[in-house]
Order: sequence, then C-alpha cells, then structure tokens
Amino acid sequence: MNISMQSIIEQKLAALAPTFLEVANESHMHGGPATESHFKVTLVTEQFEGERLLARHRKVNQILATELAGSIHALALHTYTPDEWYKRQNAPQSPACLGGSKLDP
Repeated sequence: MNISMQSIIEQKLAALAPTFLEVANESHMHGGPATESHFKVTLVTEQFEGERLLARHRKVNQILATELAGSIHALALHTYTPDEWYKRQNAPQSPACLGGSKLDP
C-alpha cells in the first residue's frame, strides 16, 4: 500500500503538536496531481511562540528533510502561533504557477 506524500507530511508534522494543520497538495497547479511535488502547509502550534519566521521554517524543513531531498519540488509554509492564527484565521492564497504547467498545451 502506497501512502501519499500529503499523509506523510501530516504524520511527520504531528510531532509539533499543532492546534491546526492543513496540508494541501497543489501539484495540480503545476505538473499534475500525480506528481505530489508541490505542497502548501498551514501550521499552528504553541511551539512557535517566541520564534522568528526563519526558525519556524527551519524546524519544519528539518522534520521534512527526507521528503524535501526527494520528490517535493516546492513547499509553501505558513506558520503561526495560536494567537497569530486567531487574529488571521486563514493562510494566504497560493499564487498561480509562473513556470507553466505540464498540462498546458
């Protein structure tokens, strides 16, 4: 049984005890959904309290190091503390792919 990359990311990031976690496979906007290469992660956890954005991203990248060294081409990270998330309530929309899609003629 093959487990999806999205599920792997969700399972690994559970180590940060998120109060909110959303992993979106955005590969369909780039090279097709079967590629599992482009992901958007919205992660809210108390573990980000007092950490700058770069430290938060490094923490996530360290947890996903194996996946980032493999088939993941792009990982958009939106990392928040619970208070930041309460004020914001959503992550920014992903921009359109500028490199073109393999699905485009």
